[in-house]
Amino acid sequence: MAHVSLIGSGSWGCALAHLLACNGHDVLIWSFDEHEAAMINEDHEHKDKLPGVTLQENVRATTDLEEACTGQDFMVMSTPSVFVRATAKKMAPFVPDGQLIVSVSKGIEESSLKTLSEQLKEEIPQAEIAALSGPSHAEEVGREIPTAVVIGAEKKETAEYLQKMFMNNEFFRVYTSPDVLGMELGGSLKNVIALAAGMADGLGCGDNTKAALITRGISEITRLGLKLGGKAETFAGLAGIGDLIVTCASNHSRNHNAGYLIGQGATYQEAMDQVKMVVEGVYSAKAARALAKREGVSMPIVDAVNRILFEGMSAQDGVHALMMRDRTQESMQLSWDQ
Repeated sequence: MAHVSLIGSGSWGCALAHLLACNGHDVLIWSFDEHEAAMINEDHEHKDKLPGVTLQENVRATTDLEEACTGQDFMVMSTPSVFVRATAKKMAPFVPDGQLIVSVSKGIEESSLKTLSEQLKEEIPQAEIAALSGPSHAEEVGREIPTAVVIGAEKKETAEYLQKMFMNNEFFRVYTSPDVLGMELGGSLKNVIALAAGMADGLGCGDNTKAALITRGISEITRLGLKLGGKAETFAGLAGIGDLIVTCASNHSRNHNAGYLIGQGATYQEAMDQVKMVVEGVYSAKAARALAKREGVSMPIVDAVNRILFEGMSAQDGVHALMMRDRTQESMQLSWDQ
Protein backbone atom coordinates (compact mmCIF):
# COMPACT_ATOMS: atom_id res chain seq x y z
CA MET A 1 0.00 0.00 0.00
CA ALA A 2 1.18 3.50 -0.87
CA HIS A 3 0.16 6.86 0.56
CA VAL A 4 -0.99 9.08 -2.32
CA SER A 5 -2.37 12.60 -2.52
CA LEU A 6 -4.21 14.16 -5.42
CA ILE A 7 -3.81 17.92 -5.75
CA GLY A 8 -7.10 18.79 -7.40
CA SER A 9 -10.61 17.48 -6.82
CA GLY A 10 -12.21 17.71 -10.25
CA SER A 11 -13.63 14.78 -12.21
CA TRP A 12 -10.20 13.45 -13.25
CA GLY A 13 -8.71 13.79 -9.78
CA CYS A 14 -11.67 11.96 -8.22
CA ALA A 15 -11.61 9.23 -10.90
CA LEU A 16 -7.91 8.60 -10.25
CA ALA A 17 -8.55 8.68 -6.51
CA HIS A 18 -11.14 5.93 -7.02
CA LEU A 19 -8.70 3.95 -9.18
CA LEU A 20 -5.84 4.22 -6.68
CA ALA A 21 -8.12 3.33 -3.79
CA CYS A 22 -9.29 0.24 -5.72
CA ASN A 23 -5.60 -0.68 -5.97
CA GLY A 24 -5.40 -0.67 -2.17
CA HIS A 25 -3.64 2.68 -1.63
CA ASP A 26 -4.42 5.24 1.06
CA VAL A 27 -5.70 8.28 -0.87
CA LEU A 28 -5.98 11.93 0.13
CA ILE A 29 -7.64 14.50 -2.16
CA TRP A 30 -6.80 18.17 -1.74
CA SER A 31 -9.48 20.74 -2.57
CA PHE A 32 -9.44 24.50 -2.08
CA ASP A 33 -13.21 24.35 -1.44
CA GLU A 34 -14.40 23.37 2.05
CA HIS A 35 -17.88 22.43 0.78
CA GLU A 36 -16.34 20.14 -1.83
CA ALA A 37 -14.05 18.46 0.70
CA ALA A 38 -16.98 17.94 3.07
CA MET A 39 -19.05 16.40 0.25
CA ILE A 40 -16.31 13.88 -0.50
CA ASN A 41 -15.79 13.01 3.17
CA GLU A 42 -19.46 12.76 4.10
CA ASP A 43 -21.08 11.44 0.92
CA HIS A 44 -18.09 9.56 -0.54
CA GLU A 45 -19.02 11.02 -3.91
CA HIS A 46 -18.37 14.19 -5.87
CA LYS A 47 -21.97 14.79 -6.85
CA ASP A 48 -21.13 17.74 -9.13
CA LYS A 49 -18.03 16.57 -11.00
CA LEU A 50 -18.26 12.75 -10.95
CA PRO A 51 -21.81 11.75 -10.00
CA GLY A 52 -22.57 8.07 -9.59
CA VAL A 53 -19.03 7.05 -8.62
CA THR A 54 -18.81 5.98 -4.98
CA LEU A 55 -15.42 6.67 -3.43
CA GLN A 56 -14.11 4.00 -1.07
CA GLU A 57 -13.46 4.43 2.64
CA ASN A 58 -9.72 4.76 2.01
CA VAL A 59 -10.35 8.06 0.16
CA ARG A 60 -10.69 11.25 2.14
CA ALA A 61 -10.39 14.97 1.36
CA THR A 62 -8.66 17.94 2.95
CA THR A 63 -8.31 21.67 2.36
CA ASP A 64 -4.91 21.73 4.09
CA LEU A 65 -2.27 21.88 1.35
CA GLU A 66 0.59 21.20 3.78
CA GLU A 67 -1.12 17.99 4.91
CA ALA A 68 -1.54 16.90 1.28
CA CYS A 69 2.17 17.44 0.61
CA THR A 70 3.42 15.63 3.71
CA GLY A 71 4.22 11.92 4.06
CA GLN A 72 3.18 10.86 0.56
CA ASP A 73 4.86 8.09 -1.42
CA PHE A 74 3.84 9.96 -4.55
CA MET A 75 1.56 12.86 -5.42
CA VAL A 76 -0.73 13.38 -8.40
CA MET A 77 -1.09 16.89 -9.83
CA SER A 78 -4.66 16.93 -11.13
CA THR A 79 -5.53 20.64 -11.07
CA PRO A 80 -6.65 22.20 -14.39
CA SER A 81 -3.65 23.24 -16.47
CA VAL A 82 -4.29 26.98 -16.11
CA PHE A 83 -3.89 26.67 -12.33
CA VAL A 84 -0.87 24.34 -12.22
CA ARG A 85 1.84 26.98 -11.83
CA ALA A 86 -0.03 28.99 -9.17
CA THR A 87 -0.85 25.84 -7.20
CA ALA A 88 2.73 24.56 -7.50
CA LYS A 89 4.03 27.83 -6.05
CA LYS A 90 1.83 27.31 -2.99
CA MET A 91 2.90 23.67 -2.66
CA ALA A 92 6.65 24.24 -3.00
CA PRO A 93 7.43 25.12 0.66
CA PHE A 94 5.81 21.86 1.83
CA VAL A 95 7.23 19.43 -0.74
CA PRO A 96 10.23 17.40 0.52
CA ASP A 97 13.36 16.74 -1.53
CA GLY A 98 12.95 13.88 -4.01
CA GLN A 99 9.14 13.87 -3.82
CA LEU A 100 7.62 12.08 -6.84
CA ILE A 101 4.82 14.08 -8.51
CA VAL A 102 2.78 12.77 -11.45
CA SER A 103 1.28 15.40 -13.74
CA VAL A 104 -2.05 14.20 -15.17
CA SER A 105 -3.54 17.40 -16.60
CA LYS A 106 -3.04 18.56 -20.19
CA GLY A 107 -2.09 22.01 -21.42
CA ILE A 108 0.59 24.48 -22.45
CA GLU A 109 1.11 27.78 -20.63
CA GLU A 110 0.27 30.68 -22.93
CA SER A 111 2.77 33.15 -21.45
CA SER A 112 5.84 30.87 -21.36
CA LEU A 113 4.89 28.12 -23.87
CA LYS A 114 6.00 25.60 -21.21
CA THR A 115 4.47 22.15 -20.67
CA LEU A 116 3.04 21.27 -17.26
CA SER A 117 6.08 19.19 -16.32
CA GLU A 118 8.35 22.10 -17.19
CA GLN A 119 6.27 24.40 -15.00
CA LEU A 120 6.38 21.96 -12.10
CA LYS A 121 10.16 21.63 -12.41
CA GLU A 122 10.51 25.41 -12.29
CA GLU A 123 8.26 25.86 -9.26
CA ILE A 124 9.17 22.69 -7.30
CA PRO A 125 12.79 21.98 -8.36
CA GLN A 126 13.33 19.56 -5.47
CA ALA A 127 10.69 17.15 -6.83
CA GLU A 128 10.92 14.36 -9.42
CA ILE A 129 8.28 14.85 -12.11
CA ALA A 130 6.50 12.20 -14.19
CA ALA A 131 3.42 12.36 -16.42
CA LEU A 132 0.36 10.25 -17.21
CA SER A 133 -1.54 10.66 -20.47
CA GLY A 134 -3.73 8.82 -22.95
CA PRO A 135 -7.38 8.32 -23.95
CA SER A 136 -9.00 8.30 -20.53
CA HIS A 137 -12.29 10.07 -19.79
CA ALA A 138 -12.82 10.45 -16.05
CA GLU A 139 -16.42 9.28 -16.34
CA GLU A 140 -15.32 5.95 -17.82
CA VAL A 141 -12.37 5.37 -15.48
CA GLY A 142 -14.71 6.06 -12.56
CA ARG A 143 -17.08 3.37 -13.90
CA GLU A 144 -14.12 0.98 -14.30
CA ILE A 145 -14.44 0.71 -18.07
CA PRO A 146 -11.28 -0.82 -19.65
CA THR A 147 -8.78 1.97 -20.36
CA ALA A 148 -5.13 2.12 -21.48
CA VAL A 149 -2.73 5.02 -20.79
CA VAL A 150 0.99 5.83 -20.74
CA ILE A 151 3.23 6.79 -17.81
CA GLY A 152 6.28 8.84 -18.79
CA ALA A 153 9.36 9.54 -16.67
CA GLU A 154 13.02 10.38 -17.13
CA LYS A 155 14.04 7.26 -15.21
CA LYS A 156 12.86 3.81 -16.26
CA GLU A 157 12.61 2.66 -12.65
CA THR A 158 10.30 5.59 -11.83
CA ALA A 159 8.01 4.79 -14.77
CA GLU A 160 7.87 1.12 -13.80
CA TYR A 161 7.15 1.94 -10.15
CA LEU A 162 4.22 4.16 -11.16
CA GLN A 163 3.05 1.57 -13.67
CA LYS A 164 2.74 -0.89 -10.78
CA MET A 165 0.97 1.65 -8.55
CA PHE A 166 -1.69 2.51 -11.15
CA MET A 167 -2.11 -0.89 -12.81
CA ASN A 168 -3.05 -3.26 -9.97
CA ASN A 169 -6.57 -3.93 -11.32
CA GLU A 170 -8.38 -5.39 -14.32
CA PHE A 171 -9.62 -2.20 -15.97
CA PHE A 172 -6.70 0.26 -16.16
CA ARG A 173 -3.73 -0.79 -18.29
CA VAL A 174 -0.53 1.30 -18.14
CA TYR A 175 2.36 1.38 -20.58
CA THR A 176 5.66 3.18 -19.93
CA SER A 177 7.58 5.70 -22.02
CA PRO A 178 10.72 7.85 -21.74
CA ASP A 179 9.18 10.55 -23.99
CA VAL A 180 7.52 12.83 -21.44
CA LEU A 181 7.73 15.84 -23.76
CA GLY A 182 6.00 14.05 -26.64
CA MET A 183 3.28 12.75 -24.33
CA GLU A 184 2.54 16.21 -22.97
CA LEU A 185 2.55 17.85 -26.38
CA GLY A 186 0.16 15.22 -27.74
CA GLY A 187 -2.15 15.59 -24.75
CA SER A 188 -2.22 19.38 -24.98
CA LEU A 189 -2.46 19.92 -28.73
CA LYS A 190 -5.22 17.33 -29.24
CA ASN A 191 -7.57 19.55 -27.24
CA VAL A 192 -7.27 22.27 -29.88
CA ILE A 193 -8.08 19.79 -32.67
CA ALA A 194 -11.02 18.48 -30.61
CA LEU A 195 -12.48 21.98 -30.54
CA ALA A 196 -12.38 21.96 -34.34
CA ALA A 197 -14.05 18.54 -34.45
CA GLY A 198 -16.79 19.78 -32.15
CA MET A 199 -17.30 22.87 -34.31
CA ALA A 200 -17.69 20.65 -37.38
CA ASP A 201 -20.34 18.58 -35.58
CA GLY A 202 -22.10 21.76 -34.48
CA LEU A 203 -22.25 22.83 -38.11
CA GLY A 204 -23.81 19.50 -39.07
CA CYS A 205 -20.80 18.10 -40.91
CA GLY A 206 -20.43 14.33 -41.18
CA ASP A 207 -18.06 11.46 -40.50
CA ASN A 208 -15.90 12.37 -43.49
CA THR A 209 -15.17 15.76 -41.94
CA LYS A 210 -14.40 14.24 -38.53
CA ALA A 211 -12.00 11.72 -40.06
CA ALA A 212 -10.25 14.46 -42.02
CA LEU A 213 -9.82 16.62 -38.91
CA ILE A 214 -8.47 13.74 -36.82
CA THR A 215 -6.05 12.61 -39.52
CA ARG A 216 -4.79 16.04 -40.52
CA GLY A 217 -4.82 17.04 -36.86
CA ILE A 218 -2.38 14.31 -35.84
CA SER A 219 -0.24 15.34 -38.80
CA GLU A 220 -0.05 18.89 -37.43
CA ILE A 221 0.63 17.67 -33.88
CA THR A 222 3.39 15.35 -35.09
CA ARG A 223 5.08 18.04 -37.19
CA LEU A 224 5.31 20.40 -34.25
CA GLY A 225 6.05 17.66 -31.73
CA LEU A 226 9.02 16.35 -33.71
CA LYS A 227 10.40 19.86 -34.13
CA LEU A 228 10.25 20.37 -30.37
CA GLY A 229 11.97 17.07 -29.58
CA GLY A 230 9.12 14.56 -29.19
CA LYS A 231 9.27 11.11 -30.78
CA ALA A 232 7.19 9.91 -33.74
CA GLU A 233 6.24 6.69 -31.91
CA THR A 234 4.56 8.74 -29.17
CA PHE A 235 2.31 10.61 -31.60
CA ALA A 236 1.33 7.30 -33.23
CA GLY A 237 0.45 5.82 -29.83
CA LEU A 238 -1.99 6.22 -26.95
CA ALA A 239 -0.82 9.70 -25.93
CA GLY A 240 -1.03 10.88 -29.54
CA ILE A 241 -3.58 9.51 -31.99
CA GLY A 242 -5.34 7.52 -29.26
CA ASP A 243 -6.04 10.56 -27.11
CA LEU A 244 -6.95 12.61 -30.19
CA ILE A 245 -9.55 10.09 -31.37
CA VAL A 246 -11.33 9.85 -28.02
CA THR A 247 -11.35 13.61 -27.47
CA CYS A 248 -12.67 14.38 -30.95
CA ALA A 249 -15.37 11.70 -30.97
CA SER A 250 -16.82 11.49 -27.45
CA ASN A 251 -19.68 13.31 -25.76
CA HIS A 252 -17.63 13.09 -22.55
CA SER A 253 -15.10 15.50 -24.08
CA ARG A 254 -15.50 19.02 -22.76
CA ASN A 255 -13.39 20.32 -25.68
CA HIS A 256 -15.61 18.62 -28.26
CA ASN A 257 -18.74 19.80 -26.46
CA ALA A 258 -17.52 23.39 -26.28
CA GLY A 259 -16.58 23.25 -29.97
CA TYR A 260 -20.06 21.94 -30.79
CA LEU A 261 -21.65 24.95 -29.11
CA ILE A 262 -19.29 27.32 -30.94
CA GLY A 263 -20.22 25.63 -34.21
CA GLN A 264 -23.83 26.46 -33.39
CA GLY A 265 -22.98 30.12 -32.87
CA ALA A 266 -21.87 30.49 -29.26
CA THR A 267 -18.79 32.47 -28.28
CA TYR A 268 -16.01 30.53 -26.57
CA GLN A 269 -16.93 32.12 -23.24
CA GLU A 270 -20.60 31.17 -23.65
CA ALA A 271 -19.52 27.63 -24.57
CA MET A 272 -17.29 27.30 -21.50
CA ASP A 273 -20.08 28.61 -19.28
CA GLN A 274 -22.45 25.95 -20.62
CA VAL A 275 -19.91 23.12 -20.35
CA LYS A 276 -19.28 24.20 -16.71
CA MET A 277 -15.74 22.83 -16.69
CA VAL A 278 -12.35 24.17 -17.72
CA VAL A 279 -12.01 23.76 -21.50
CA GLU A 280 -8.27 23.20 -21.85
CA GLY A 281 -8.21 23.63 -25.63
CA VAL A 282 -9.28 27.27 -25.38
CA TYR A 283 -6.26 28.01 -23.19
CA SER A 284 -3.85 25.89 -25.27
CA ALA A 285 -4.91 27.29 -28.65
CA LYS A 286 -2.90 30.50 -28.46
CA ALA A 287 0.13 28.65 -27.10
CA ALA A 288 -0.05 26.09 -29.92
CA ARG A 289 -0.22 28.83 -32.52
CA ALA A 290 2.70 30.68 -30.93
CA LEU A 291 4.83 27.52 -30.83
CA ALA A 292 4.02 26.79 -34.48
CA LYS A 293 5.03 30.32 -35.48
CA ARG A 294 8.23 30.18 -33.42
CA GLU A 295 9.25 26.83 -34.91
CA GLY A 296 8.15 27.62 -38.47
CA VAL A 297 5.63 24.74 -38.55
CA SER A 298 2.44 24.84 -40.62
CA MET A 299 -0.66 24.16 -38.47
CA PRO A 300 -3.69 25.33 -40.47
CA ILE A 301 -6.31 23.68 -38.20
CA VAL A 302 -4.79 25.27 -35.10
CA ASP A 303 -4.66 28.61 -36.91
CA ALA A 304 -8.32 28.35 -37.93
CA VAL A 305 -9.37 27.49 -34.36
CA ASN A 306 -7.57 30.59 -33.09
CA ARG A 307 -9.24 32.79 -35.69
CA ILE A 308 -12.66 31.43 -34.72
CA LEU A 309 -12.07 31.72 -30.97
CA PHE A 310 -10.35 35.09 -30.80
CA GLU A 311 -10.65 36.96 -34.10
CA GLY A 312 -14.34 36.82 -34.95
CA MET A 313 -14.25 34.27 -37.76
CA SER A 314 -17.34 32.05 -37.95
CA ALA A 315 -16.96 28.29 -37.74
CA GLN A 316 -18.45 27.96 -41.23
CA ASP A 317 -15.84 30.35 -42.65
CA GLY A 318 -13.16 28.37 -40.84
CA VAL A 319 -14.20 25.17 -42.62
CA HIS A 320 -14.27 27.04 -45.94
CA ALA A 321 -10.76 28.44 -45.35
CA LEU A 322 -9.38 24.96 -44.61
CA MET A 323 -11.04 23.37 -47.64
CA MET A 324 -9.89 26.09 -50.03
CA ARG A 325 -6.20 26.02 -49.11
CA ASP A 326 -3.70 25.58 -51.95
CA ARG A 327 -3.22 22.09 -53.40
CA THR A 328 -0.50 20.12 -51.66
CA GLN A 329 0.92 16.64 -51.19
CA GLU A 330 -0.28 14.64 -48.18
CA SER A 331 3.21 13.66 -46.94
CA MET A 332 6.40 15.45 -47.91
CA GLN A 333 8.37 12.38 -46.78
CA LEU A 334 7.06 10.41 -49.76
CA SER A 335 8.49 10.79 -53.27
CA TRP A 336 7.86 9.40 -56.74
CA ASP A 337 10.40 7.23 -58.53
CA GLN A 338 9.72 9.20 -61.70
